[in-house]
Amino acid sequence: MSTPGRGLHGHVLDTLGPAITAGAYPPGSVLRTDELAQRFEVSRSVMREAVRVLESMHLVESRRRVGVTVLPKAAWNVYDPQVIRWRLAGADRPHQLRSLTVLRSAIEPVAAGLAARHATPEQCSQLTERALGMVENSRGHRLEQYLFHDVAFHRIVLTASGNEMFARLGDVVAEVLTGRTHHEVMFADPDPAAVTLHVELAAAIREGDAARAEALTREITAGALQELDILAP
Repeated sequence: MSTPGRGLHGHVLDTLGPAITAGAYPPGSVLRTDELAQRFEVSRSVMREAVRVLESMHLVESRRRVGVTVLPKAAWNVYDPQVIRWRLAGADRPHQLRSLTVLRSAIEPVAAGLAARHATPEQCSQLTERALGMVENSRGHRLEQYLFHDVAFHRIVLTASGNEMFARLGDVVAEVLTGRTHHEVMFADPDPAAVTLHVELAAAIREGDAARAEALTREITAGALQELDILAP
C-alpha cells in the first residue's frame, strides 16, 4: 500500500522501508543515494528526502563520504506507526504482533482504570457508541466496519485516561488492531466474549469503577494474546 501524501519519495519509502525492516539490508549495509536514485528512477533530491524520513525513524544514518548506513534494530523507532506497519507486512509479523500485544497488556489496563476516574460524559457516551458499533458489526464477516469502531474505542480509552503519554500510544494500538485485521490474524467474526468485554468496559468507565475497568481490559488483552497463540504461533 502506497504511503499517502508523499509523492515520489513515498514510492521509494514503500519499497525501501519494508526491505530494511525485513532484513534485506542487514545492519551495517551501506546504501549509495546515487545508485538508489537510479534504481528507483527518481532525482537525487527525491532520494535524499526519502533518506531523511528513514533517518527520522532511526532506520538509517547518513554520513558524508560513507553513505547511508542501515542501523541495527535496537536503534529503530519501534513506536513509529509506519515502522510498525512495515514490520507487520514482513516475516517478523508474529513476533511484532506479540511484542505489541504485550505492550498493550501492560499499558491499556492502567489507562482504563484512569479513564474510569477522569473520562468526561462526552467520552463515556462515545465509548458506549463505539462498543455498540462493535456489537453491530461483530457478525457477517464485517471486519473492516468492526475495526473502525474497535480502533476508535481504544483511542478514546487512552485519551480519557488524562495521561498524555498514554494518549500518544493511540496510533500504536491502531496499527496493532489494523495489522491483525489486514493480515488475517483475526477470526472471520470477532470472539463474542471479547465483544461483550468491550461493552462491559464502556459501562465500567461510565460508572467510574476503576478496578473493574482495569480487570476487564486485562481480560481483553489476555484474549488477544490467546488468539495470537492460535492464529500466529
